[in-house]
Formats: sequence, structure tokens, C-alpha cells
Amino acid sequence: MAIESSTISTVKLSKKTKDRLLKLKVYKNETFEEIIEKMLNIFNLCRQNPEQAKQALGTLDAQRKINMPNS
Repeated sequence: MAIESSTISTVKLSKKTKDRLLKLKVYKNETFEEIIEKMLNIFNLCRQNPEQAKQALGTLDAQRKINMPNS
């Protein structure tokens, strides 16, 4: 996902939070931007359709296990 440099912001994270985000990667080169976007999309979906959000989480977990088997 390309992001214009004028729209980039820096966010401070604790090491604990960073490590938790790293554990959510679905593929090796996934960015924090992509991880956070997915989290926000699933959170919003959870509000509208919890069952669909649960399915989305299951799909992501399956993809992570395939792409990142040692995580």
C-alpha cells in the first residue's frame, strides 16, 4: 500500500504493543499500517455484524498459520 509522505505520522508504541502487533502479521512483509487497518476494519465489522467479524478473524488466523508457521 503506497502512502504519500505528506500523510505519514509517527506513533510511539511500547515494546509490548509492538510485539503484539508483530504477532498479528499474516505475511512477512506486512506493515504496521496494514495490520492496524485490518484491526480497525474488523472492529467496525464487529459492531455491525459480529458473526461476519468472527469469520474474518478465522480467515486471517488460517492465513497467518499458513504464511507464518513459526509465529
